[in-house]
Amino acid sequence: MADAAPSFAPQPAGATGVLVLADGHVAWGKGFGAEGAQVGEVCFNTAITGYEEIMTDPSYAGQVVTFTFPHIGNVGVNEEDLESRVEGALGCVVREDVTAPSNFRSTGTFGDWLASKNKIGLSGVDTRALTRRIRLSGAPNAVIAHSKDGKFDLPDLLKKAQDWPGLEGMDLARVVSRTTQEEWEGGTWSLGKGYARSPHSPRPHVVAMDFGAKDNIFRSLDHAGAHVTVVPGNTSLEDVLALKPAGVFLSNGPGDPAATGVYAVPVIQGLLERDIPVFGICLGHQMLALAAGARTIKMHQGHRGANHPVKRLEDGVVEITSMNHGFAVDNSALPEGVVETHVSLFDGSNCGIAIKGKKAFGVQYHPEASPGPMDSFYLFERFVGMLG
Repeated sequence: MADAAPSFAPQPAGATGVLVLADGHVAWGKGFGAEGAQVGEVCFNTAITGYEEIMTDPSYAGQVVTFTFPHIGNVGVNEEDLESRVEGALGCVVREDVTAPSNFRSTGTFGDWLASKNKIGLSGVDTRALTRRIRLSGAPNAVIAHSKDGKFDLPDLLKKAQDWPGLEGMDLARVVSRTTQEEWEGGTWSLGKGYARSPHSPRPHVVAMDFGAKDNIFRSLDHAGAHVTVVPGNTSLEDVLALKPAGVFLSNGPGDPAATGVYAVPVIQGLLERDIPVFGICLGHQMLALAAGARTIKMHQGHRGANHPVKRLEDGVVEITSMNHGFAVDNSALPEGVVETHVSLFDGSNCGIAIKGKKAFGVQYHPEASPGPMDSFYLFERFVGMLG
């Protein structure tokens, strides 16, 4: 006997957007931004500021972001707050309709900007209920769709959500990494002046491997005193060494670290064997752990927001951090030689490691913020201070 057809929630009058979860749950709302349909994983972010930085963070490739803060888009958008110019989040789900922007830095509306980036927005959704669903059942696969005429083929959208394989096993770093080498130019931002230019005085040379990096990471390395050369994430060990780095930085990025690690981990192991200082953030942290013999796991719901407390184990100091990850280093079975340095105070998951006998460490969170607190900027200074 064939399975019964799913019973979808009826479409309210005026609904022009919909979120269809792989389990058949449907959330209706008002679509904005780009028209069309996108399939990916639905997650939630608890930050109350920085929606433009979040939507342009390449680590969100393959994901739809549910904002728990209800007022999104009300300060508009501008060109200075972009964290990358490559693919980031597929779209977003928000509680309230996006209002006209009210901010002196705004140069456009959130909806128009989403449309220009081919990202779909959905407003009028009970984001508290959706967030609770994710917390209880895990981050689901789903399709977000927008059609101005309000016409949707729900069975087809459901099939797309159910057929999508999920983030496990996906190497999305290849999608969002730079394809050419770049000498980084750009310092920190200040009101009325924009971003400073990088000084050209002699400085320690850091080669940054881009697996889907946020630009504020490179600005932070620059501000901490490094000269930065950014290379694609699939750059070979030989090509990295040819640049004569004083240290190598491993960036954040999307997807499964085990999948990206197929080509990145041998490079990292080669750097460790040569005692080259290494610093990793987020995906880079996870792949540093893989290179040292640890393993990574998919999290139930992930950590995403700008208010995550992390305990530094060496002295008990608590840092409030910015996070965006759905995978983590498994701290239940760390190999000998890998020391846990930081843990989440939300769930005890790993948030930092150091490699014994090496100038190599990583953190799961984002010390560059954008958006978020700057409690952990010292990590950039610590890394650059290792380079002599």
